[in-house]
Amino acid sequence: MIRILAFLAIAAVSASAQDWARQELEKSPRHREWVKVKHDGRETAALVVYPESKDKAPVVLVIHEIFGLTDWAQDVADQVAAAGYIAVEPDLLSEQGGTGKFSQSDAIKAVSGLNPDRVTEDLNATADYGLKLAAANGVLFVGGFCWGGGQTFRFATNRSDLKAAFVFYGPPPDKEAMARIKAPVYGFYGGEDARIDATIPTATEEMKGLGKTYEPVTYEGAGHGFMRAGEAPDATEANKKARTEAWERWKKLLKSSS
Repeated sequence: MIRILAFLAIAAVSASAQDWARQELEKSPRHREWVKVKHDGRETAALVVYPESKDKAPVVLVIHEIFGLTDWAQDVADQVAAAGYIAVEPDLLSEQGGTGKFSQSDAIKAVSGLNPDRVTEDLNATADYGLKLAAANGVLFVGGFCWGGGQTFRFATNRSDLKAAFVFYGPPPDKEAMARIKAPVYGFYGGEDARIDATIPTATEEMKGLGKTYEPVTYEGAGHGFMRAGEAPDATEANKKARTEAWERWKKLLKSSS
């Protein structure tokens, strides 16, 4: 427990220092807007970022880290849009006032305490909103990071129309839930992330036994959160390399599945 709390404290400091991500976001030429998705008697705030394209595009539901919808999380949505997809990213702390209301440490506690079923409702409603956009072509993907990676794997168990799910260093659901997965699941993991990496062999065995597609890739030398850490000005070479390779893999998989 002490090690976990220490890891989260270090990660929180890293996640809070995101001026570089905000600067990248501010330079983006892409149209982005905040919307309120009304569902189940409540509202979920969501960021929508559009690609610069003359054709209708697939929708990628982006699920943020345990830190909430931070500047980096928003910049990820912009990068997804730059690759040619409509990115829709809900703030899953909307019911508590939104990510901006929290310090990093409080956001960790709040996200950790979210009701999984309500999270699924928020994700489903946001995905439905994205698919109904006039610029959308009806194809749905999901991708998430850290806590959001685990929610991505879980969402795949609850959403039958997914084209593919992209899990970035998140834990898998149980075998009973896996049986409901219809879409291929692609995993992205850091070689220095023993806590999450320990789940890969069992997930691989169980998904194979169920006849499901699960293709994990581990990036040697990279730590947990390498997609964010690999972009930071103080990125290690291993995290930077992992981030570059994982991003290229993600784009190729999105393209081949569209």
